[in-house]
Amino acid sequence: MKQEFYKYQGTGNDFILIDNRNQSFDAQNWEKIKIMCDRKFGIGADGLILLEKSENTDFKMRYFNADGKEGSMCGNGGRCIVHFANFLRIIRDKCTFEAVDGLHFATIKGNSVELQMTDVQNITANKDTLFLNTGSPHHIEFTDAVSEMDVYNKGREIRYAAPYFNEGTNVNFVEQINENTFKVRTYERGVENETLSCGTGVTAVAIAANKANKTKDNHIYLETLGGKLEVHFKTQNNQYQNVFLKGNVSQVFKGEY
Repeated sequence: MKQEFYKYQGTGNDFILIDNRNQSFDAQNWEKIKIMCDRKFGIGADGLILLEKSENTDFKMRYFNADGKEGSMCGNGGRCIVHFANFLRIIRDKCTFEAVDGLHFATIKGNSVELQMTDVQNITANKDTLFLNTGSPHHIEFTDAVSEMDVYNKGREIRYAAPYFNEGTNVNFVEQINENTFKVRTYERGVENETLSCGTGVTAVAIAANKANKTKDNHIYLETLGGKLEVHFKTQNNQYQNVFLKGNVSQVFKGEY
């Protein structure tokens, strides 16, 4: 059976998007999803996203990592599915959708998508690192030379280390460029490699930078290998609220698998 799909990217974080409102795609076939995401034997992507019907919102997002398993929230994937929903004429310039971590509000103008992320309250700050969950778990480590980091090996080591173990974490290495700009490189669990960008990752970095007093700003600019993103938020009673992730996305091509 042929499967129609669309390829999307958001600052180099690339995804296979499928309109599954008719429930024709077998979401339990993890091996098929893994092969579709494989860059040698399949389409090639950091993950696969299904757009499905929702009773209470404009649509539902289901995200699968490149290893085939259903994953936690993906920020860049969330921005891509908003663009996809607009392309399918499900929405116009704004929407609310359902994801694994709850409801998300988003706006779209051209190729720019601004996505509301989950509020953050619990942040674990150690001597040199921070840990928080922005829909997906993230380990944050600041460095003076992020371009020289061996992100694959160092990230893989931390991803499985205590206290994360088998459940694991995403790992972000961060270099401060100026008062409100940070350069970020991310090792993503599920992909098990460095990606060109990670939406929940840069969101976590922006909040961590403010929490660690690296910046007093609440509008942060993030430079990734795949491009630039923005995160802004409000703080109240030690909680980060109204957290938004903004950046460009694009539909790359359409195909049949």
